[in-house]
Amino acid sequence: MNQSSDVPQRLTITHWLILFVAVLGFAFDIYELLMLPLIAPKALAELLGVDPMTEGGFQQVLDWTSTIQWSSAVCGGVFGLLGGYLTDRFGRRAVLTWSILVYAVSAAAAGFSTSAPMLLALRCTTFIGVCVEFVAAVAWLAEIFPNPKQREWVLGITQAFSSVGGLMAAGAYRLAVAYGDQLPAIYGAHDAWRYTLISGLIPAIPLIVIRPFLPESPAWKAKRAAGTLKRPSIAELFAPALRRTTIATTILFACSYGAAFGAIQLAPQLVPGLVPELRALKPLREKVEVAKQSGQDTAKLRGEIRTLLNKQEAVRGQVQTYQELGGLLGRIALAVLAVVIVSRKGLLWLFQVPGLIVFPLAFAVAGTKSLDQFKWLLALCGFCTVAQFSFWGNYLPRVYPLHLRGTGEGFAANVGGRMIGTLGTLFTTQLAPHMPGETFFHKLAYACTVTAVLVYGVGFITSFWLPEPKAELD
Repeated sequence: MNQSSDVPQRLTITHWLILFVAVLGFAFDIYELLMLPLIAPKALAELLGVDPMTEGGFQQVLDWTSTIQWSSAVCGGVFGLLGGYLTDRFGRRAVLTWSILVYAVSAAAAGFSTSAPMLLALRCTTFIGVCVEFVAAVAWLAEIFPNPKQREWVLGITQAFSSVGGLMAAGAYRLAVAYGDQLPAIYGAHDAWRYTLISGLIPAIPLIVIRPFLPESPAWKAKRAAGTLKRPSIAELFAPALRRTTIATTILFACSYGAAFGAIQLAPQLVPGLVPELRALKPLREKVEVAKQSGQDTAKLRGEIRTLLNKQEAVRGQVQTYQELGGLLGRIALAVLAVVIVSRKGLLWLFQVPGLIVFPLAFAVAGTKSLDQFKWLLALCGFCTVAQFSFWGNYLPRVYPLHLRGTGEGFAANVGGRMIGTLGTLFTTQLAPHMPGETFFHKLAYACTVTAVLVYGVGFITSFWLPEPKAELD
């Protein structure tokens, strides 16, 4: 492969294999992560044995959802940080491929969970694989394609497939809801959430076949062979030359994740409050209990309940689809604009400023009144937020030298994003009971608004301290 950065490389079969694996990894990263907002309400209600249409049951499901999201993110953050070190120490390819296998197997195993703690443990190992994979993939691609413009294009386009992964997750769940009865029973039932989790095994299959044909990063390999590869150090990230970069990117990463986890990923939980027919679920369940006690046939009532539940899950899938469509468009827009706009701050502001306006309209206004309006505004929330994830994939490789590239990206993504940013879920769910609102769904919508506006505001202020990349570092 030609490693000159002066001209773009002509793509070979090996390059296309690299791009395929990167696309596979980024797509299934988000596929695995965005399963939880879809499957959590049904899965946790079943595993906990509660009725999510009651305030107590809803709060239990919400508490467990936030616990799983935050705990798994912290585990992912810790191991992702270690993965950044391992990526710089042992190479990009090995860490990339093994991390994909870890999250694929873990996600499939989660489909056989028999308790909420078991689901929590397996979501933690899934998140660990995802967090490590992201850092390794970005460093790998940045070094395989050293030409700046080609690298911007490659990183932008491959990361855009993360949002395709979100669409795939929504589609897989909707298919599982529609056709789950035709699949083999698991523990005597045909639960759509179990089939959706098991489908996470898919990326492991082609990866096993392709892995022997994937090259290591030429730049990393050459420096290691020459004995000139410096050992990575987290302390070096806070040296005077890099301290401002590390602090600013860590805070901004935390704000991006705070909006995603503290608002967007909780959007499916708002569905019962936006679909009037679903309010009949609670009285129908009460009628079933009365009928059982009096010895009456409950088949018709159970059929009505099953129909309403299927509608609820289908609408949740629709909400997720709108969000991911917006996110996909945001990633594509970022990929195009990253090549055109020189200022990295200016590029980031194109998504931060609209986000400050869109989130209150989506959650505080539409999220309490209109499902149709909520879906479209949620798409705009996804557009503004998800594009920022691609921004970091483009920005970080340009501000850290080669021997610190994985470590620097890992610190910002894992400490800032996964450990701190995902606290947005915990903040929102604990704030919700104290918010005004006619129903507990409305309270959650207002809490999402507060979280989103807070993190977007902090992110916008912090962006003024974001350094512009000065030159290519190697």
